[in-house]
Amino acid sequence: QVQLTESGGGSVQAGGSLRLSCVNVGYNMTTYCMGWFRQAPGKEREKVAVIDRDGSQIYADSVRGRCTISKDNDKNTVYLEVNNLKLEDSAMYYCAADPCFSGYCTAGYCDRPEGFTYWGQGTQVTVSS
Repeated sequence: QVQLTESGGGSVQAGGSLRLSCVNVGYNMTTYCMGWFRQAPGKEREKVAVIDRDGSQIYADSVRGRCTISKDNDKNTVYLEVNNLKLEDSAMYYCAADPCFSGYCTAGYCDRPEGFTYWGQGTQVTVSS
């Protein structure tokens, strides 16, 4: 069974950094598009970063320049590093996966939560001043 498990969240001061991890079990993520989304209370779930099958990366404007998504195929794990954290980064962060086809992200599917089939339970990130 496909399972995604996030970790690495916590409380951090504004300006600090965190690295989130997503361990994937039950499938080979090599041929999947992998994404990080976040959702704050009362807000819509939004894309943070996506890495496609070829390693191409897509970032939301809100985190561009502060965020890096990467993956370790040997460990079947995807990472999200966020630097210079801001108060508005506080949210539940979710890892997502989809058995995407070539051109999936180019077509815009990676921008939407609906474009991803499998989801983790989330890890909370809280940024304080």
